[in-house]
Amino acid sequence: MKRWFLALPLMPALAFAGDKLDSGDTAWMIVATAFVMLMTPAGLALFYGGLTRSKNILNTMGMSLAAYAVGTLVWVVIGYSIAFGDGDFFGTGKAMLAGITPDSLSGTIPELLFVAFQGTFAAITVAIASGSMIERVKFSTFVIFAALWIVAVYAPITHWAWGGGETLNFGEIDFAGGTVVHINAGVAGFVVAMLLGRRKDYEKAAIKPFSPIFVVLGAMLLWFGWFGFNAGSEVAADGTAASAFLVTNVAASLGVIGWVAGEWLIFKKPTLVGGASGAVAGLVAITPASGTAGVGGAIIIGLVGGFLGFLAVTKIKKMFKVDDSLDAFWVHGLVGIWGSIATAIFIASYATPENYSMGAQLVSQLEAVGLTIVYSGVVTAIVFFIASALTGGGRVDEETETMGLDEAIHGERALNL
Repeated sequence: MKRWFLALPLMPALAFAGDKLDSGDTAWMIVATAFVMLMTPAGLALFYGGLTRSKNILNTMGMSLAAYAVGTLVWVVIGYSIAFGDGDFFGTGKAMLAGITPDSLSGTIPELLFVAFQGTFAAITVAIASGSMIERVKFSTFVIFAALWIVAVYAPITHWAWGGGETLNFGEIDFAGGTVVHINAGVAGFVVAMLLGRRKDYEKAAIKPFSPIFVVLGAMLLWFGWFGFNAGSEVAADGTAASAFLVTNVAASLGVIGWVAGEWLIFKKPTLVGGASGAVAGLVAITPASGTAGVGGAIIIGLVGGFLGFLAVTKIKKMFKVDDSLDAFWVHGLVGIWGSIATAIFIASYATPENYSMGAQLVSQLEAVGLTIVYSGVVTAIVFFIASALTGGGRVDEETETMGLDEAIHGERALNL
C-alpha cells in the first residue's frame, strides 16, 4: 500500500476549491521561508568557507551565493513547473508561474509563498553539492551546472516524491528532504568529484580549514535555518510543525554528541569543527523523519547520524580514494541514507497509520533511495559533461589551482592584511 499521504502537506495539487487562506499558517510560512533562505548564502557559505583553504574561501562562498541566485531564477522560470505542475514523470503547465496569482492557494497559504519556500530547497540542494568540487572546478562551469542540474535532476526527483508523480513514487516517507535534498546532493557532488579528479596536492600536503570559527558560526546558522526547513515542511502552524521543530533540535544536539564522542574515543581530542559537523549530520539524519519521529527516535537518529558522519569522514572515506573536498557525500549522502532508513523504524505511535508495516515501509524507503542514487548519479554526469563542454573544460588549470581561485578567478582576497 502506498503511503505517500504522509507527504501531503507538501503537495499544492491537493488544494481544494473550498480551502481558505489561514493568516497564521501564512505568517509562519513567510518566517520559515526566510529561515531557509538564510541557510544558503549565509549558513552554508560560512560553513563551507571555513572548511576550505584561505586561498579559496571567497570562491567557495561564492558558489553558495551563485547557487541561490541562479537557483531562484531557474526555479521560477521552469523548475517549479517541473516539480509541482501536472504530470506523471515530469510536471508541466506552470512555467513562469503561469496561472498563479496572489489569490491562488496551496492548502491554506498563497501558492506564491509555497513557490518561494520550495525554491529555497532547490537552491540549497545544488549548493550542498558544491562542497564536493571546490578548489578545482571552474566558477563558470558550476554556474551552468547549477542551472541545468536543478532542471534535470532536482525538479524531477521533487516531482516524484512530493509533486504528484505517481509512477516513480514508491510510498516513501520523506517529510522534508532526505532523498530529495541530501542524498540527491551528496550523490551529485560525489559524481562530479570523480569526474574532476583529485586536487593536485590531495593526500600530499596538509589541507586545513581556513577558520574553525567560520565553521561553527555557519553550522549554527544552518541549525537555526533548519527549523524552517523541517518545521516549515508541514506548511501549517500546527502540532506536527511543533513536533518537527523539537525533534530537529534534539537530533542536532545528539549529532554533536555522536561526532565528538567518536573523536574523543579514537583521537582523544574533541574538536569544534567536529562538533559543528556533527550538528549538521544530526540535522541531515532527522530531516526525512522530522514529521513522524518522536523525541526517543530523534535521540537515536541524531546520535547515530553524528557518529556515522564521523566514521565516514575519518575512516570510510579513505577506502574510496575520491576527493570529496568537504565531504558532502559522507555527511549528506551517507547520513541521509541512514535517516531515510531510520524513518521507517522510528515512527511515533501517534504518527503511525493504521495497518502500518515496518518491513513494507523499509522496502519503500530503500526503493526511493535507490532511484535517487541511480537517477541523480547518471543525469548529474550528463549535466556536468554539458556544462564542461560549454566552458572549455570543467577544471581550472594547474596555475590557477596553485595560486588559489580567489585571486585567479575573482581578483579578491578573503583578508587584505
